[in-house]
Amino acid sequence: MILITGDIHGNKDISKLDNKLNPVYKEMTKKDYIIICGDFGLVWDNGGEDKWWRKWLDSKPFTTLFIDGNHENFDLLYEFPEEEWHGGKVHRISDSILHLMRGQVFDIQGKTFFTMGGAESHDKEYRTVGRSLWLQELPSDVEYSQALANLEKCGYKVDYVIFHCAPTDIQNEIAEVKQNHTYSENRLTEFFSEIRPKLEYKRWFCGHYHRNYVSSIDPDFEILYSRMITLP
Repeated sequence: MILITGDIHGNKDISKLDNKLNPVYKEMTKKDYIIICGDFGLVWDNGGEDKWWRKWLDSKPFTTLFIDGNHENFDLLYEFPEEEWHGGKVHRISDSILHLMRGQVFDIQGKTFFTMGGAESHDKEYRTVGRSLWLQELPSDVEYSQALANLEKCGYKVDYVIFHCAPTDIQNEIAEVKQNHTYSENRLTEFFSEIRPKLEYKRWFCGHYHRNYVSSIDPDFEILYSRMITLP
């Protein structure tokens, strides 16, 4: 079983992973997965609160997978051990919490997943570099190169795409729906726009925009926030 949901922002929106709220969790084992579409936020300062909630997640019957969003402590995140897992690179945060790294293709339960974390913070002016904002929130040249190389290997064909932010045109659509919101295009949103026509996929999921929404531009593109999707 593989479930996908939006950001959890540390413990702020973690309640959707509580067994009491979703009886399906009782049917899961550590061989089943919940994928979080960025802004995991529980590798923030490695303090007592981080460790308590990570232990809470480890106690759940499922394995937690996440891509990074923009609100992560990247300096700390990239200190965790890196390893190969199901065909791609991960950071192992704990026994059953894994960070799916950028530009990777994973084979999980016979389904392929292309992952690419990162996004541009909309509230940069209110954040401090190295304390609440990290320069690695957008991918590096190496990560873009790895993404393209891995897509070449799989012939630009995957089952599922898991990103944190959206291609530029869909991001503009979200801004119109939300009203009074503007999102600046950047190298990452443009990168997604460039690869989307080449990609063959069943569904594309992202977080970041704090709403549940299916794109009218691409009905296979879904933004997740509080909603939990169970893959067939």
